[in-house]
Amino acid sequence: MAAYQHILLAIDISEDSEAVGARAIQLVREYGARLTLLHVVANVYEEPVYDLMSSFPADMESRLVENAARSLRSLADKLNVADAECRVEVGTPKTAIVQTASEIGADLIVLGSHGVHGLELLLGSTANAVLHAAECDVLAVRVGA
Repeated sequence: MAAYQHILLAIDISEDSEAVGARAIQLVREYGARLTLLHVVANVYEEPVYDLMSSFPADMESRLVENAARSLRSLADKLNVADAECRVEVGTPKTAIVQTASEIGADLIVLGSHGVHGLELLLGSTANAVLHAAECDVLAVRVGA
């Protein structure tokens, strides 16, 4: 197996992000790989629940993107990878993660997984969806309970 050259760390900006990031950093250092951090903001204007909100702020999506960008940069600083590229995409997490991995030439995607249980067992998780759609290796780091 060849060494990984470019690792995509897909983060949901939760309390588990540092643990998932720490695992990715281990691999970055082990292989001397480049690192890109990614967070996907769900496209709020395509979600049915927002149709019910008549006073939804027009700039909400741009605020979410700006907040996510700040959070990613903060995580990169905490993980001591301030030189890593940080990207925020808008869309469906599975699609955006797989598309970004392809665009940047990532050969490994690292993301968190809470395991499959309950409703996720029927609908599937983001980690599972990425695993089946990605053209590169995927590492799902088990987090939470």
